[in-house]
Amino acid sequence: MLGVGSVAVGFAFRNVLENFLAGFLLLLSEPFQISDQIIVGDFEGTVENIEARATTIRTYDGRRVVIPNASLFTEPVTVNTAFDKRRSEYSVGTGYGDDVGQAMMLILEAIKEMEGVCDDPAPDVLVAELADFSVNVRARWWTDARREDVLAVKSGVVAAIKSRLLENGVDLPFPTQQILLRNAH
Repeated sequence: MLGVGSVAVGFAFRNVLENFLAGFLLLLSEPFQISDQIIVGDFEGTVENIEARATTIRTYDGRRVVIPNASLFTEPVTVNTAFDKRRSEYSVGTGYGDDVGQAMMLILEAIKEMEGVCDDPAPDVLVAELADFSVNVRARWWTDARREDVLAVKSGVVAAIKSRLLENGVDLPFPTQQILLRNAH
């Protein structure tokens, strides 16, 4: 009876001990720190607390998530603020009749004028694909790594690109369909 009881207690505390050991190893290896912005599974947010059993993050929509340390130790964790800068990108479709070189130059100018875009590494624009309705170019730029900076600058860059292209007569096509109706006589 005592042996069966100890086995049951062992299984009950297995997860607790696993989390404590993982917490200890996380504190030693420091793959992320308090105030880092991380993604773990379905959760993304800012690390608020790292304890022996679990790590607490605050999601961007204001929720607190407590993640067992064993999960953080065994699952992939993306640390968005591990480095000072972070690259963003956005694809823009231009018309097949437009000069793609001019469109790329206009996009690059719009990006470089945006506050919050880093000069080093420099932004760039590449032809990404010849799609069904457009020539798609990909704009890429670097900002500070914090999520609020990434989102604010991206919003400004996308708006500036649209304005710059339309001001200069560059077509921003969208998918169209032609429907042919046949007489069923």
